[in-house]
Amino acid sequence: MISRIDLRGNTLPEGGALRDLLPRAEFDVEAALEKVRPICEDVHHRGTAALIEYAERFDGVRLDRVRVPAEALKEALARLDPQVRAALEESVRRARIVHRSQRRDAHTTQVVPGGSVTEKWVPVERVGLYAPGGRSVYPSSVIMNVVPAQEAGVGSIALASPPQKEFGGLPHPTILAACALLGIDEVYAVGGAQAVAMFAYGTSGPDGCAPANMVTGPGNIWVAAAKRYFTGRIGIDTEAGPTEIAVLADDTADPVHVAADLISQAEHDPLAAAVLVTDSLALAEAVEKELEPQVAATKHVEDRIKPALAGRQSAIVLVDSLEDGLKVVDAYGAEHLEIQTADAAAVANRVRNAGAIFVGPWAPVSLGDYCAGSNHVLPTGGCACHSSGLSVQSFLRGIHIVDYTRDALAEVTHHVVTLAEAEDLPAHGAALKARFEWKVPQK
Repeated sequence: MISRIDLRGNTLPEGGALRDLLPRAEFDVEAALEKVRPICEDVHHRGTAALIEYAERFDGVRLDRVRVPAEALKEALARLDPQVRAALEESVRRARIVHRSQRRDAHTTQVVPGGSVTEKWVPVERVGLYAPGGRSVYPSSVIMNVVPAQEAGVGSIALASPPQKEFGGLPHPTILAACALLGIDEVYAVGGAQAVAMFAYGTSGPDGCAPANMVTGPGNIWVAAAKRYFTGRIGIDTEAGPTEIAVLADDTADPVHVAADLISQAEHDPLAAAVLVTDSLALAEAVEKELEPQVAATKHVEDRIKPALAGRQSAIVLVDSLEDGLKVVDAYGAEHLEIQTADAAAVANRVRNAGAIFVGPWAPVSLGDYCAGSNHVLPTGGCACHSSGLSVQSFLRGIHIVDYTRDALAEVTHHVVTLAEAEDLPAHGAALKARFEWKVPQK
């Protein structure tokens, strides 16, 4: 059901050579880019008419309008199962606690007497958020996108999610209910690359969508490709690929827990990655044995879980020691990394590359997906070595304010002039000389 990669008995290679030995899903955004390019440009030129046409082509629904009526949002919330509503409200409450604490205050640094630099933090003005609607419905992703944007102080928030044929062309009612719960009333029944294009270019008309400064949220390869296409025109969070879980475990881990956690992420998608890194052959064998009955007892077995566990992106990686295990998980850079070892907190503190780290047996990834308070929009595909998960900071821009007096500028002018001349940019130095007694050289 799941393959093994045996790295025991040899010195582990470094850097890219080690990454190349590890499992990873094929996710060719560059190839998808060529397919989404004409869709994006069609939305640019035809606006809402193109969005309606793509809804019929890709989602099988004929829409009269793409903006969701306010009444539909209210009705979805009114009809929401009370237990689901209570769970969403608790998820929101915990996410607000964590994200509110991430807010940044302006900070002034006195560089020299009379010279200071202040860094102030300003939210982007408008963001477009994407909530997937393919194999599963993700109201939790609505929360994970909306809460940090709201806590950052973003003034204008819109959300898009694919239209659903069984719900009359509206996004899934639980998505709509989550939006209503969070006070988001600008919602569009638009999916895929065309949703990103709508936010990037904007559309006109009575139900038109104003252009956004930034687009965030997980999605399929077409969403990722559209994000790449518009990078530079809009800000993005990340080009999210298939979900990943890596578990670093030793012989103290419970194989029942480990198997359950691997399956929990495999049920997302047949390309989902489930990786166990361990120095215990006994644990590896026990997990392999435990996977069989647990997989048989769950849902989505044939269409998602079995293909995911058997795919090239999933494996049990055997290493000689916990030290080697740490090297492997840092090279892998998992979206979600569980540490199930003795002294798990100390081990977790040594990890450098991961989207989010879950410490010990009582902090499974599923907790982070819903109710830990952390964000589940995280870097995939090894991008955790250079990128972070979605947070309040994602929606803030740091602006430096430089404030110098005449005397403070005079004191440093000779250094500025020297550096400007060293770079053959004499006008830079002349801009300072003009403020004092120096004569600007004449040609």
